[in-house]
Amino acid sequence: MVNTFLKAKWENLIMANYEIAPSCLLPYLPNGVELDYFQGKAYVSLVGFLFKDTSIFNIPIPFLGTFEEVNLRFYVVRKIGNELRRGVVFINETVPNKAVAWVANKLYKEHYTSIPTKHNWVFKGDTKEIQYQWKVQSKWNGIEVNASASSHKMVAGSIEEYIFEHYYGYTKVDDTQSIEYKINHPSWMINDIHDYKIDCDFSAFYGDEFSVLNSEKPHSVMLAEGSGISVDWKRISF
Repeated sequence: MVNTFLKAKWENLIMANYEIAPSCLLPYLPNGVELDYFQGKAYVSLVGFLFKDTSIFNIPIPFLGTFEEVNLRFYVVRKIGNELRRGVVFINETVPNKAVAWVANKLYKEHYTSIPTKHNWVFKGDTKEIQYQWKVQSKWNGIEVNASASSHKMVAGSIEEYIFEHYYGYTKVDDTQSIEYKINHPSWMINDIHDYKIDCDFSAFYGDEFSVLNSEKPHSVMLAEGSGISVDWKRISF
């Protein structure tokens, strides 16, 4: 029996995290899960990273296995008895390859779109500059950071731990059916941020309900070094 659907490396993950009214997220909330709050606040994250050396069912994807992904996600928890499964819900996931988007949408009922993307990494001594861009309606959007090249562990109970330590994905199929899947990776090392720049038209790409983010500064911006990851083939419908 095949247990692993996807393996890859996720590298240099930028997370720009915004406080948001819970009412903005409720239309996207799968049945059977609840919003996961940090210190009483709901958050949505704009994420950019490099998806590298991807294989599906242990078969490498030639030519298409390395690409940028940009997504908008929020945080949820599923309660099963005394167990709390902390996970994420993706409002949208963006990749440059139509084939990758089709597979993810078909097999996992996700919300992938395919548009042009690109990235630029510059390493200078004890700093690194990480940039991701994606093209929406002929305009390049982008997220970039200048960060320390050295890394350290996340502090227990910190906002960084809250943002990064979610190991389940949840998908809203319809108003009554949801899907759960497991994402496996070690706890990531993070890099201190010196400066950042975000140029994203949230309303143009993610909808008018997120237009407030166009004028908001993020609560926090983070960079994680990433690691190898795997996504379980097993999906639970509930």
